[in-house]
Amino acid sequence: MAGRTILIVDDEAPIREMIAAALEMAGYHSLEAADSQTAHTMIVDMKPDLVLLDWMLPGVSGVELCRRLKRDELTAEIPVIMLTAKGEEDHKIQGLEAGADDYITKPFSPRELVARLKAVLRRATPLGIEEPIEVNGLRLDPASHRVSADGKEIEIGPTEYRLLQFFMSHQERAYTRAQLLDQVWGGNVYVDERTVDVHIRRLRKALGDQLMAMIQTVRGTGYRFSEKVS
Repeated sequence: MAGRTILIVDDEAPIREMIAAALEMAGYHSLEAADSQTAHTMIVDMKPDLVLLDWMLPGVSGVELCRRLKRDELTAEIPVIMLTAKGEEDHKIQGLEAGADDYITKPFSPRELVARLKAVLRRATPLGIEEPIEVNGLRLDPASHRVSADGKEIEIGPTEYRLLQFFMSHQERAYTRAQLLDQVWGGNVYVDERTVDVHIRRLRKALGDQLMAMIQTVRGTGYRFSEKVS
């Protein structure tokens, strides 16, 4: 789990610094934001692995930002831990109903925070992000950043790797070109949707005749990854 990126959203700089120091000691990378607007932009642009989100923020509250994140397909899968000085039961329920994955009441110890964070990341990490994933002899190993077919390494570009990783960890679902751009290129990257077609062609070529059929064109929609080759 170490090496993951955590966004700390809190309007109090000393709290952000304390949390950042604890995360650094545990091997995590941290980003910081002091308000919801900045946090939302960073989440869309940088796709952190988890958000530590303070309830009380200037302008849009943390719980409202959490609701917004969970309603948006682009950010819905990013886990959120709510941080608050409020210990009342109803606030905990509100946070969880807004979609938060966990809830920590201030003050908390750095050890408790890191332990809860690890637990949430473990639950939220899909296959293919940290653990190798294999389909029909095609194997993607995130640790070594390698792709192989029946044990033979496949040369693949960085964008094609990200595209394949997304497909292999989200099988049997059709995605539009716009959705693939959001998920693989990032929400604030403005490129033509035809760019997806170019990289799909490159990916199919890299996979070769036997495996390329798993990347299927869905007429009127876009693409899906499926081992059920018709």
